[in-house]
Amino acid sequence: MFDAFSILRPSLAADPGFHPGSHAEVLVFVLAGAGLLIATIALSNQGGRTFTSAMVYLLLGGLAAAAIPVLGGSPFDPIEDASILEHLTEVVAIIALFGTGMAVDRSLTWRAWRHALRLLIIAMPLTIAVVVLFGWGAMGLSIGAAVMLGGAIAPTDPVLAGDLGIGPPGEPDERDTSFALTAEAGFNDGLAYPFVIAGIMIAHGGDDGNVLGWLLSDVLWAILAGVVAGAVLGRLAARVVREARDRGYMKEYFDAWVGVGVVLGVYGLTELIDAYGFIAAFVAGIAFRRYERDHEMQAGTHRGASVFERLGELAVVLFAASMLTIDGLGTPGVAGWGLVLLVIVVIRPAAGLVATIGSGMPLRDRAFVSFFGVRGVGSLFYASVVVTSGALPEEEAAVVLWTVVALTVTSIVVHGLAGDPARRWLDRAAYEAGEVAEAPEGDDSREGGGAGGGSDASGPDPDRGGPTPHDGRPEAGDDDPVGCDADGRTAPEDASAGTGSPSGGGRPSGVTHGGAPAEARNPFA
Repeated sequence: MFDAFSILRPSLAADPGFHPGSHAEVLVFVLAGAGLLIATIALSNQGGRTFTSAMVYLLLGGLAAAAIPVLGGSPFDPIEDASILEHLTEVVAIIALFGTGMAVDRSLTWRAWRHALRLLIIAMPLTIAVVVLFGWGAMGLSIGAAVMLGGAIAPTDPVLAGDLGIGPPGEPDERDTSFALTAEAGFNDGLAYPFVIAGIMIAHGGDDGNVLGWLLSDVLWAILAGVVAGAVLGRLAARVVREARDRGYMKEYFDAWVGVGVVLGVYGLTELIDAYGFIAAFVAGIAFRRYERDHEMQAGTHRGASVFERLGELAVVLFAASMLTIDGLGTPGVAGWGLVLLVIVVIRPAAGLVATIGSGMPLRDRAFVSFFGVRGVGSLFYASVVVTSGALPEEEAAVVLWTVVALTVTSIVVHGLAGDPARRWLDRAAYEAGEVAEAPEGDDSREGGGAGGGSDASGPDPDRGGPTPHDGRPEAGDDDPVGCDADGRTAPEDASAGTGSPSGGGRPSGVTHGGAPAEARNPFA
């Protein structure tokens, strides 16, 4: 057979001499280098565009999946290589969860977190229940496999949902929709674990009379201990880092590495006490941020976590996409693909709308948070756990895993295409309702000469349900922010800068629903 690469290789005096490996193996290096370069371009240009960086990675990984067999290689097998996928997604998830926690500036009150808690307490169990019934009744899965599938599908993604959530620490936190998606994604990666464990127990031959043990150890202890461990270790880590910085033992240049070191330690110590490290990672980020929140180490630590998070997103999506095969995508069958579409279009939106009944959210905001339940890294982690647990026959485990892969790929595309138009629509609707003083950037209705196209430049009208203007930043070392409005939202450090309003109530020019300009939210900036 003609070797297209033979004409590119010079003849060597020594044969066999140096050879770096098969063409497919060398392609890994090419793919990694191209991926990093394309990632920087995609992240630098995704603001205001109808695509996300994850969609670009997905396309690149798909091209790799097509090229690998042509070059004589074999693509990664998600069943045989499930342990690689498990540990890769595990590391990426905990770093993303810590960075997400660091971005949270709201006070720790029911009123400030009520929308996110509704999604966690109501929408998540509803989604799991419907998926279990569908998996068992329509897909023909065993009860154990159906429960595992429900648990794997349940978590929304802190990495991919980051583009729809709140911005970096200190950025304005203006809308409940952004915070609800961020906080939900922060907690439900850990809260899905008890359901996956329950499915594994059932698949191993029933509950073995151990339902009470599951409730006490895998639900109550693992969740509560995870919260406490994250809070204590996160605050302790912040104190150690601050002391090291102030005493000159740590240079500012290395702030970016702090977050990774902290979250790896927190995760490992939490897992040692049989608690959920995912929950601890998110809570540790919140606790770290609340200790000396105005200290200069905070910005560098979050920036570093964001960079590693984005690199992890690139690695996971490339790896998952490079595993795609026609046979694999056909494994879920018609029923499995039907579930994928139902989760995105019906199940999650309906569960979210039910969960937010009576919440006080406008219907458009409820529709936004209900639809954008982005699936990604967390779901892939749990799907790989299903395989590595050995609790299911290989054929049934493959159905669960490939259904999750199909859902993740579809979610990246659908939510990626819909995200920016939906944000613009939400911003425009909020402006027309008088909830923000300044029209969204690029809105034709915006008139010159005054903030908000002629609207009152003094800021939003509290009677219309918009955020109440407020001033002040939390004091260093406070557990909860001060200067918050009734919903626990904090103001930016300079509330009046760029708003065109003395009160600082208007949205800064160029700031969209996500909470920061595209260039400000670029972690590589």
